[in-house]
Amino acid sequence: MAAAAPVRAWRERDGRLLRIRLDRPKANVLDAAMVAALDAAFAEAVAAGKGPALRGILLDAEGPHFSFGASVEEHLPATCAGMLRGFHALLLRMLELPVPILVAVKGQCLGGGLELACAGHLVFAAPDAKLGQPEIILGVFAPAASCLLPERIGPGAADDLLLSGRSIDGVEAHRLGLACAVAADPEAAALAWFDAHLAGRSAVSLGFAARAARLGLAERVRPRLAALEAIYLDDLMKRRDPVEGLTAFLEKRPARWEDR
Repeated sequence: MAAAAPVRAWRERDGRLLRIRLDRPKANVLDAAMVAALDAAFAEAVAAGKGPALRGILLDAEGPHFSFGASVEEHLPATCAGMLRGFHALLLRMLELPVPILVAVKGQCLGGGLELACAGHLVFAAPDAKLGQPEIILGVFAPAASCLLPERIGPGAADDLLLSGRSIDGVEAHRLGLACAVAADPEAAALAWFDAHLAGRSAVSLGFAARAARLGLAERVRPRLAALEAIYLDDLMKRRDPVEGLTAFLEKRPARWEDR
């Protein structure tokens, strides 16, 4: 039997809202198959002749958690180049999409999961959600978050999360400006926001407003992301400790750092 698709996509609100849902609970790991399915779903959002013009997209996840992040196995040297390039292409597509993207986050939203959420326009978070970039704990760093978090919450708060690897809850995410709202049911909150602010608007005007709100963002992120990919692949992954950290995680043991 063929495996179920890792992402579900459908239209609601008379076709004006595209729903995209991560559908590999409970972890919703962003592996190559999930990333490819997400990229196809977002590409479909701007394809011509696909029904009523979109006023918005809501990205959420099946199960108790948004996403544990990218596949750790795919971070290993043999596969990390393809993994990074595919994921970063998806994020750049989202940054350039002329449709407002709402993201509903509950449970864990870590690593690549938080990078994915940060590529949306507005994040609605449960108060007890856990958002963070724990890559440094595994001995690596987060290229996309290193670009996107300073844009959303400023360099100081971004440095805190990127260098510590700590997670914050939805309340702190709202205080920092990472989340636009905190709600016990973030999906319902995002849908209510769509109904109140997007459903009745001109799709053409919303497209221009979405582009205007992010004017220059993709242009700033694209070269930085390329430079960070090069550092990650050509420098970081040639060292011993990053590979040890990832391997230790997969083997469920403490990492043995040698600072080299």
